Amino acid sequence: MKNVLITGAGSYIGTSFEKWAKEHYGSELSITTIDTKDDSFRRKDFSIYDIVYHVAGIAHADAGHVTNEIKAEYYKVNTDLAIEIAEKSKREGVKQFVFMSSAIIYGDSAPYGKSKRITRETEPDTSSFYGDSKLQADLGVQKLSDESFTVTVLRPPMIYGKESRGNYPMLARIARKIPVFPDVVNERSMLYIENLCEFLCQVMVRGEGGIFWPQNEKYTKTSEMVRMIAEVRGHKIHVSNRWNWIVGIASHFPGKVSVLTNKAFGNLSYDQSMSCYDFEYRVVDFKTSIERTEGK
Repeated sequence: MKNVLITGAGSYIGTSFEKWAKEHYGSELSITTIDTKDDSFRRKDFSIYDIVYHVAGIAHADAGHVTNEIKAEYYKVNTDLAIEIAEKSKREGVKQFVFMSSAIIYGDSAPYGKSKRITRETEPDTSSFYGDSKLQADLGVQKLSDESFTVTVLRPPMIYGKESRGNYPMLARIARKIPVFPDVVNERSMLYIENLCEFLCQVMVRGEGGIFWPQNEKYTKTSEMVRMIAEVRGHKIHVSNRWNWIVGIASHFPGKVSVLTNKAFGNLSYDQSMSCYDFEYRVVDFKTSIERTEGK
């Protein structure tokens, strides 16, 4: 039995992982969660834990509407706190530190009509202070790795699932209401929350260290995902490329319209070879993941 400490109470990923681990790995992983919003974690004894899983952080920044003070807070939480907890973990004898990085360290999605495929050789290239705050933590915790302290860094793409935040809920709302949707050919790496949780359990049980890029078994096409959500919800929607011209115009429209359009119909994918390991973690296929996310 390995004792796991989750640093960051109330997070979507942390809560989902705790539930999955208790249900599927209850005899191998014992989970405890603490809050990091105050100083109490600094007084907690980490030596009783084999693994520290750090999920605390700030996400989903609107880079065009933030002050320097808010930017500083992102670095304080996303970078400084992560490194501080990793250093405390190592100092107090924890064997493995698991850190949630993000695909955001590779920059934004390629805009509509452009491709972006990330390989093992692709160097991080951030395009926002949020991405940089995650990258600095990613690199900072890796430096602590040695023979007695295993550092496991995950760089997942967009994570979705029931009650998730981010782009998925926005697309799901559209899929439940509108009668037509453009059939744009695009390619995105995504990761269903239960597949992520299984991945986490596997690397913890095995004590695996290094950089990992977990993703679903197949790439996601936005229009296909919207069609599937509508189908699960019993909503009739017509997907056709006759509406693609609207996407083309919107992708060049100044301001938030183009940003949202390129997020929805842009391209960002990991080479699938990066995400294949000597253990199976993709336990839920795409259709089933949509059904579970939509509550079916």
